[in-house]
Amino acid sequence: MIFLYFLCGLYFLGMLFILIYSLAQGHLLFHFLKAQRSWGKIAKKIPKDWPSVTVQLPVYNELYVVERLIEAVAKLNYPRELLEIQLLDDSTDQTVDLIREKLKNYPEINFQYIHRRDRTGFKAGALREGLKVASGEFIAIFDADFVPSPDFLLQTIPYFSSEKVGMVQTRWTHLNRDFSLLTKLQAFALDAHFFIEQVGRNHQGAFINFNGTGGIWRKSCILDAGNWHDDTLTEDLDLSYRAQRKGWKFVYRPEIESPAELPPIMSAIKSQQFRWTKGGAECAVKHAGAVSQENLSFRIKLHSFAHLFNSTIFIAVLLTSLSSIGVWWAGELGLVPDFLVKLSGIFLIGFVVIAGVYLVSYFYGKKSFVQSALGVIWQLPLFLSVSMGLALHNAQAVWEGLSGRKSPFIRTPKFNLESGKEKLSDNRYLLHRMPVTTWFEGVLALVFWAMVGLAFREHNYLFLPFHVMLAFGYSLVFITSFKSYGLGR
Repeated sequence: MIFLYFLCGLYFLGMLFILIYSLAQGHLLFHFLKAQRSWGKIAKKIPKDWPSVTVQLPVYNELYVVERLIEAVAKLNYPRELLEIQLLDDSTDQTVDLIREKLKNYPEINFQYIHRRDRTGFKAGALREGLKVASGEFIAIFDADFVPSPDFLLQTIPYFSSEKVGMVQTRWTHLNRDFSLLTKLQAFALDAHFFIEQVGRNHQGAFINFNGTGGIWRKSCILDAGNWHDDTLTEDLDLSYRAQRKGWKFVYRPEIESPAELPPIMSAIKSQQFRWTKGGAECAVKHAGAVSQENLSFRIKLHSFAHLFNSTIFIAVLLTSLSSIGVWWAGELGLVPDFLVKLSGIFLIGFVVIAGVYLVSYFYGKKSFVQSALGVIWQLPLFLSVSMGLALHNAQAVWEGLSGRKSPFIRTPKFNLESGKEKLSDNRYLLHRMPVTTWFEGVLALVFWAMVGLAFREHNYLFLPFHVMLAFGYSLVFITSFKSYGLGR
């Protein structure tokens, strides 16, 4: 009896957290909609004398995409005498030779090749080393899977018209959005971040984050904020908060696009998700206390906390889903008053608000409403299901981040499959060691399918939609994980 009450309490606390999170997201949606009125009013000025720029390209074992990256940055429209491009290469395979050969094709461009044999600090360490010798007043950064537009620098530099602006971030777009079901769902999720969240925060003066790539910094801002640190897995979020806490202003421009590749298989998605969620939790531990003591408005502090702790939603989803089994049984046995069970329905508002955020981001900019509506009918519930199915994996990452457990920076494998030149099974960077949590995801899939069966047998449909989505989500995550870890064997 006590255990059932404990599960009920856990369920209600988890749903309350999700509701609070959703209200913060709803507030960002409100400011996103308000921002449309002042979309083009952010100050920018074409400089009379263009400043010097260093483009940093951090690379680590990127056989399949590094040539494409070099070709793209070589096309940047910018005065050659003011442009420096750093290849910050930590590679330990043939990528080293591939880069050196490729650079021979561009003798007229100021490419600086910096190869580290000691990968200390991982990406943050490479950026820090490059910054020591960077000649540019501004520092643009692109990961290996990006294909920057030729006009990227001409579009972003004018937004540094104020000396207080320390960073300009652009919107990621997706080279392989339609490659597979998984890439479509990732694009669905990321579009909400790059439209609703970034615009919503930036419009009201709340802290935003550099997304690790597709952005450009004022070099003095990086140095003033303490340079790149490697004590978290998300060095981009960490530096963003240190810089904004010191008074630097950030500008987000969604109309400037930075195309990139999405991970096409679940093992690569999980690798990326683990780093993002754990790193976010590490930054929450590092910055939450300091932000609470800063002389900032309550609204900015509130959104900073929501931003820093947003990955904690996966712990809430995991605990809520597991405890819902106990709540279902308690209701079935008559141990919980009906009115309390029905009252819990108010928490479903949270899911409605979250769905609304993704719907607005999905429809934004679409030309055909009918075609878009047909797409969102299946993409929204499937995305929510897979997000729930990733709760166990991501909750582990968040817990490690909050508890201070350290782990190395694991790169996300790149593939360049849309080019048609490479086969997925031939990729030498595939991850083959399947984590134990994947087996637990399979077990949870079976558990929630069993709960679906019980709902029909007992005619108790209280959690049926929730359990169907969990069952389907965990099943899809388990099956795609199992397949991806076995590729190339």
